Amino acid sequence: MALKDKRLVRLTDDQRRQLEKMIAGGRHAAAALVHARILLKADVGPSGPGLGDAAIAEAIECSEGTVARVRKRFAECGLDAALHRRKPTGRRYRKLDGAQEARLVSLACSSPPDGKARWTLKMLADRLVELESVDAVSDETVRRVLKKTRTVEPA
Repeated sequence: MALKDKRLVRLTDDQRRQLEKMIAGGRHAAAALVHARILLKADVGPSGPGLGDAAIAEAIECSEGTVARVRKRFAECGLDAALHRRKPTGRRYRKLDGAQEARLVSLACSSPPDGKARWTLKMLADRLVELESVDAVSDETVRRVLKKTRTVEPA
């Protein structure tokens, strides 16, 4: 099978030794070891077998997609990127701070508006905006906060 349209992996002797040492040591994440095995089997250099994606996937017992992604990452970003996952780039900030969460919990524990049997998530979110605790908040954020604080209704 020709690899003309796929990224070819050519490992240097130093890279090959590094990967073989990594696999022999076994003290790495399972995914990193699988990626190392993929690169060794995909090597088209003089020391490597140069197998195709399907043959590598069968030999290592992973999907062809995994083989293709590792091969592509090696070609585009190098050995380290092909072995290890990328770190998350974005930081998830809290929507409500501690004081706003406390106000939400006290509101949820208070009696609901006239004509209503209980608070809904949408009503709580709207009430927080009315009280100018927050500029805007979704009912999903309200749900997460109440779940996290394990707020229960009085019996």
